[in-house]
Amino acid sequence: MLTDFYLTDHIKSALNEDIGFGDVTTESIITEDKVFEAKLTSRAEGIVCGLEIFKKVYEILSDKIEVKLFFKDGDKIRKGDILAEIKGSGKYILLGERVSLNYIQRLSGIATETNKYQQAIGDLPCKVVDTRKTTPNFRAFEKYAVKCGGGALHRFNLSDCAMIKDNHIKVAGSVTKAIELVKKNLSHAHKIELECDTLDQVKEGLNSGVDIIMLDNMNLDEMKEAVKIINHRAIVEASGNVTLDSVKQIAQCGVDIISTSAIVAKAPTLDLGLDM
Repeated sequence: MLTDFYLTDHIKSALNEDIGFGDVTTESIITEDKVFEAKLTSRAEGIVCGLEIFKKVYEILSDKIEVKLFFKDGDKIRKGDILAEIKGSGKYILLGERVSLNYIQRLSGIATETNKYQQAIGDLPCKVVDTRKTTPNFRAFEKYAVKCGGGALHRFNLSDCAMIKDNHIKVAGSVTKAIELVKKNLSHAHKIELECDTLDQVKEGLNSGVDIIMLDNMNLDEMKEAVKIINHRAIVEASGNVTLDSVKQIAQCGVDIISTSAIVAKAPTLDLGLDM
């Protein structure tokens, strides 16, 4: 969950960016004492995410606004569903409209896209997870949306897990040497993941005792062979060029995890509207 103080700081920064020195349009048309009602309505089917954030925007803006929520994050919604009702000062409803919608539309879009990928896998024991290809300073929100959509999370940042990639291997000189160097400096609480382009790297990584093996851009036959070689001695992750059409075929290879940036980077916003 996103903590209250984290939300507050982030939302205040977003409001400051959007409002600047004042809303020259709203302040010319409506006074603070005028009371209005508005409805947050879904204009598309999907998975809603960010309702409490939507509400928090108005709590920060004014104590003259009441927000009533009718769904919770992770719920499936249909076109025409009323997600929330807002009542209070029309000035503050309009001041918070864009920022509140930006949060909930973006997060609901990610949750919806993630859900599509996870549902495509069906009952296979495999989880779709995100990557670090996220919007700067918005990662916590985007990862929260992935969870609400039924996906799982990869490492949050570089300190969470040691991930040895191709450039690390080139710098160290070999897979084995890279793993040795990491193990010398790593805490007992951290796992080691190795990104593998070839089956030979898979074997070398196993012999060196890594915890997770990522099969990077391998074809289906190579992934199946790698799963046989690993034989439950490490967690198997597949990554690279994952699409909604291919995700089930990849899961059928026997991998444990499928990581893809598509569920965040390529997720469209979900169409939601705030109607006075």
